[in-house]
Amino acid sequence: MRWDFFMQYWLIKSEPYKYAWEQLKKDGWTYWDGVRNYQARNFLKQMLTGDLCLYYHSNEGKEVVGIAEVIKPAYQDPTIEDDRWVAVDVKPYKSLKRNVGLKEIKATPELEQMVLVNNSRLSVQPVKPQEFDVILKLSET
Repeated sequence: MRWDFFMQYWLIKSEPYKYAWEQLKKDGWTYWDGVRNYQARNFLKQMLTGDLCLYYHSNEGKEVVGIAEVIKPAYQDPTIEDDRWVAVDVKPYKSLKRNVGLKEIKATPELEQMVLVNNSRLSVQPVKPQEFDVILKLSET
């Protein structure tokens, strides 16, 4: 039985040279800004305090490296005056015991419908609870 029935799960991407997981851990929190895709923006708007996000290093690494927690829901992106764009605040929640790479994700049958597998360019995307659990199990092996 899941105690977190109302929690939502997400995947957020960052290129490690721009903002790596280790930097988030060092900073303690950050605002997730700079999203300029309408679909990704709409997902940011759906995030609630307490939601968990798989932290994915894109381009370099192509792997899930940690879990971040949403600590402030969507608000005006502070890096731009255009009110169409939003940011959320996140903090590190947990490092994975082992990074889970895109090749491994694509090779896992339970993850074949995951947005990351079918729309790998989207920088913010929903993750089903079952997919989140499979990623965590993969990270433990």
